Amino acid sequence: MEHITDSGIEIARIYKSIANELEDAGQFPFTRGVHPNMYRDKVWTMRQYAGFSTAEESNKRYHYLLRQGTTGLSVAFDLPTQIGYDSDHPFAEGEVGKVGVAIDSLEDMEILFDGIRLEDITTSMTINATASTLLAMYIALAKKQGADLNKLSGTVQNDILKEYAARGTYIYPPKASMRIITDVFEYCSNELPKWNTISISGYHIREAGSTAVQELAFTLANGKAYVKAAQAKGLDIDVFGKRLSFFFNAHNNFFEEVAKFRAARRMWAKMMKDMGSNDPKAQMLRFHTQTGGSTLTARQPMNNISRVTIQALSAVLGGTQSLHTNGYDEALSLPTEHAAQIALRTQQIIAFESGATDTVDPLGGAYYIENMTDEVERLAWLYIEQIDLIGGSVAAIEQGFIQNEIAEASYDFQKRVEEKRKIIVGINKYETDEENVLPLFKVDDSIRQGQIDKLNNLKSRRDNSLVQLLLGKIKKAASEENNLMPHIVEAVENYATLGEIADALRSVFGEYAQ
Repeated sequence: MEHITDSGIEIARIYKSIANELEDAGQFPFTRGVHPNMYRDKVWTMRQYAGFSTAEESNKRYHYLLRQGTTGLSVAFDLPTQIGYDSDHPFAEGEVGKVGVAIDSLEDMEILFDGIRLEDITTSMTINATASTLLAMYIALAKKQGADLNKLSGTVQNDILKEYAARGTYIYPPKASMRIITDVFEYCSNELPKWNTISISGYHIREAGSTAVQELAFTLANGKAYVKAAQAKGLDIDVFGKRLSFFFNAHNNFFEEVAKFRAARRMWAKMMKDMGSNDPKAQMLRFHTQTGGSTLTARQPMNNISRVTIQALSAVLGGTQSLHTNGYDEALSLPTEHAAQIALRTQQIIAFESGATDTVDPLGGAYYIENMTDEVERLAWLYIEQIDLIGGSVAAIEQGFIQNEIAEASYDFQKRVEEKRKIIVGINKYETDEENVLPLFKVDDSIRQGQIDKLNNLKSRRDNSLVQLLLGKIKKAASEENNLMPHIVEAVENYATLGEIADALRSVFGEYAQ
């Protein structure tokens, strides 16, 4: 029987001591954690990724999750919203509200957070190509609520490079997309000092089939590209660097996952220092974790509760700052309230019953963990060196290098499963003939018409001449390299729609086709 991790790292029979002396938590390069006391002072933010159907329906789920004890909201947007189409666009047919909530205008955002004060919570928004517009809507709503923008905290994913490499919800060409991202960096540095301006995401790279080592390497390489783009714009690495965050996946190989998170902090600290950072807070890698959606099985779905528990514990022992746990039914549908509650309770049990929060870096110093951390780091650096030789992440994506590496890893994993060299319980071993009898969550196609009616009503009430003037300002700013964010905020405040703003930018930047 072979003993290797999913990244191909050979596992020794027994591990002996390593030569490296471990630094304390909260000290460069932060292998053991970014804060000296970690969860002794404050447990991670417990998020549940949610969004479906209309803003009204998603708002009900948010209030339910808050009552259950979630400590941060995480918004999923539907596919039309992600790629810059309003619900009435022909391309939106059949997709409105299906994989997330439909947000066409500030009016929808107002409904989405009805009864929730934005200054009092932290919100993560999983949105990329249209991140600037959704963030602008969030800012506009916070202003309407009378919030102090200096206190507004949360994260916008805003990571377009992984879309080209692994996911596909891009709109504009890479250079134009990078420009929009750095505009967000610049704007938030001045206007939203506590807002995380990007969540550099390995999650979707892993979901596309990468190994843990590839997830780490490609994510940090993308992070390096964003930092260099911001520096080229004249931004101070020790200012915007403090507002960078990361988003990692947690899969089933428990010890490799813990090692990956520890190696990530160490590598990023070194990279930031090499790129000119002198502030330890800008060198810290802070990250959100989501348990692995692609690891969930539609057969014997209750097994997924055990998988999610293992994955969540690896994130906690790896030092995550924020965590989402998947519902056991997510291989079949969006999670029901029951599945979401069990997923949240899993985090709460780990936090308050397991003892995992009592000491910092509980597995630190274990021979196996320290050796695995070193090996994951070593292999990840090899990938980063290859990407640097190609010319960085943008060039590596344009040349298909990253995509090809992920595809090969995905093929190899599937082959191992089919040959039973990799066991998936309930899939290629311990199978049963039982049928799944679970109540599933469904989104009605009829909601699209409701969204269209709302749009028509909005356009009949707003000042359409002013909206056209403001859309013209966005086009002008895009053409002249002026920061787009103030113009987008002004446009959404006057109820320009997401699709109209995306079209304004399309008219200047064009669309990207691989």
